[in-house]
Parts: sequence; C-alpha cells; structure tokens
Amino acid sequence: MTLKIVADLAVCRGTACCMMESPDLCDVDEGAGKVILLVDEITDERRAEAEAAVRACPVKALALRDG
Repeated sequence: MTLKIVADLAVCRGTACCMMESPDLCDVDEGAGKVILLVDEITDERRAEAEAAVRACPVKALALRDG
C-alpha cells in the first residue's frame, strides 16, 4: 500500500524536527520557514521513516494519508 505524506503549511512553524528525523523526506524552506516535502508517495519500505517524521513534528503539521 502506498501512502502520501501531507503538510499543513498553515500549522507548520519550521522547527525542522521532521527534517532532523527524516532528512530524505523533509527539508525546510528557510525563507518561508515552512516544511518542504521531498517525497510525495511513501512506499512500504519508507513507512517507518515517514511515521518518525510525522511523530517528530511538535505542532502536528504532518500526516500520512492513504495514497
């Protein structure tokens, strides 16, 4: 099953916790102070990494959804 990682940019505060946890999936636009998702679809092999990024966000701006 493929999942999508989604970001609520209205909630994101640019803390970079997701980037520190999963640098291959997330980055932060320093100018905007918001997350940049580097990967749209999350395969089963990357699910644990994506779940870690979602958990790391202190404001819950990231979520996994069925793709």
